[in-house]
Amino acid sequence: MKSNATPVGWFTRRSAKWLVLVLIAGIVIYRVRFAPIPVIAQQVTNGSIVAEVMGTGTLGTHFKAAASPKAFQGRLVQVLVDQNDFVTNGQLLAVLDDSEQRRQVEVAQATLNAAQATDRQVRDDEARAQAVLKLAQIVFNRDAALFTNKIISASDYDTDVEQMRVAESGLAVAQSAIVAADRQQVVADKQLAYQRELLADTLIPAPFNGLVIKRNLDPGDVVTPGASILDLVDTNEIWVSAWVDETAMSPLATNQPARVVFRSEPAKSYPGRVARLGRQTDTETREFVVDVSLRELPANWTIGQRAEVYIETGRAANALVLPAKFLLWREGRPGVLVNERGTARWRDVKLGLRGRETVEILAGLAAGENALTLEGRRVRATVPPNKVASP
Repeated sequence: MKSNATPVGWFTRRSAKWLVLVLIAGIVIYRVRFAPIPVIAQQVTNGSIVAEVMGTGTLGTHFKAAASPKAFQGRLVQVLVDQNDFVTNGQLLAVLDDSEQRRQVEVAQATLNAAQATDRQVRDDEARAQAVLKLAQIVFNRDAALFTNKIISASDYDTDVEQMRVAESGLAVAQSAIVAADRQQVVADKQLAYQRELLADTLIPAPFNGLVIKRNLDPGDVVTPGASILDLVDTNEIWVSAWVDETAMSPLATNQPARVVFRSEPAKSYPGRVARLGRQTDTETREFVVDVSLRELPANWTIGQRAEVYIETGRAANALVLPAKFLLWREGRPGVLVNERGTARWRDVKLGLRGRETVEILAGLAAGENALTLEGRRVRATVPPNKVASP
């Protein structure tokens, strides 16, 4: 059988297929590379801008303390306050069983009373020894003259001398006893003071005006020295300790205004101020701590809750501003894309303050110019009125 196809027909059909493919490819290339695409442009305008440094941290306090006995161990009898109670400096918070300690105080008091009685007795003994010595001295002085005139015998004179020496020795013994008694009295007095301090330690007072944030023990628990019964914080010195990248260190200073956004209330900012700057950078994260004191707290807050801190480092009322999302970077240089004869082209810019969502343009753009989103493409730019649109 012979085919009806001729060489001319076959060539015509094959050429038509290739022509269609070339035409389709041309349309695709034109639409991808040369056809204008719609983009949203942002007009550069004058406005206010606030530069901020951001850090993430936790809510804490300058003064925090644990209500606990210093040196006494005993059973907890009463806890007079509870979590979320405000307390005043010196207010009684808890009481420990003091029965044993009271007995120790009574024993120490009795020991001191005995030492005081001994001291009085040895002082009386000293007074008697002094009287005996005085009498012996009188007899000796009298008999010495008589012995010189040979009125009394040598044996009588020797007796007078021996009696005076005995009297002197008795006085020395009495004075030594006084020294020993004084030392015993000092020891007994200090022991009584120590036992009284332990007794006082059974009463746990508030160390400052503050808020009870946690109750750790209940009546019946055994408390050891240093064990926390209650945790307290001073609400006059509440702040957020935020970790800030070391690259943002230069513009920061104490007393700068700040705002704090808690993750429990992401739509609200609480005013604050930089209280102090840390002087040590974490070698792993390359961040350092900035403490921001708060002027106001949320209705519900907890020590340790997370928050973002925004520290104001500069402000301009009439700056040339552009949304930060239109800013691009090339080889470490900032720039924007502008519409030049229907094509998006790169232009270097010089930046000033950097706000949360906008940047200040110091050079490279003029008020009224538009920033675009794509480079090297023909564009049809649209500027929505009073709206910053996404590219």
